[in-house]
Amino acid sequence: MDSLEEKTLHTEKIFSGNIIELQVDDVELPNGEKSKREIVKHPGAVAIIPFSSDGGMYLVEQFRKPLEKTIIEIPAGKMEPGEHHSITARRELEEETGFQSDDLMYLTSFYTSPGFADELLHIYVARDLRKMEQPLAQDADEFINLVKVMPEEAEQLIEQQLIFDAKTMYAMQYWKLQLLIEENE
Repeated sequence: MDSLEEKTLHTEKIFSGNIIELQVDDVELPNGEKSKREIVKHPGAVAIIPFSSDGGMYLVEQFRKPLEKTIIEIPAGKMEPGEHHSITARRELEEETGFQSDDLMYLTSFYTSPGFADELLHIYVARDLRKMEQPLAQDADEFINLVKVMPEEAEQLIEQQLIFDAKTMYAMQYWKLQLLIEENE
């Protein structure tokens, strides 16, 4: 089998922000031709499906500037440099929902858009939630409404395209698949 690897000849960093870095790589393609690759570097992130004791799910509603609209999604957030994703998951759960979990379970990880970004997103499920009297503060520029729905309602919100971000849909479907696998074991 022929190699599909592209050799990086030169990297130019064009932007470094609070969340992402942008770079342009000059590459040599497998056939020897030259090309450019625009790449978004991201430290990674987590997303959490928090379940209440009655089986409900806590989602967050927030305005997303790139879309110019308010959307409903599972709580999520960026990893800090050197931080393990389980620590990020606990922090983001508390910041965005006001809950801590005594049962935080890793579910899966996936690359969000490998054609141009290296962001790896880690998905967790949180159960045995405890509402904190003084939870960690949300980020200063973050405004969130907490929404509680039953899983069936969440599926209806997906069908109605009221939930339409990839991480939420993927996480919910992956979790549902895991339940089916467990039932059939």
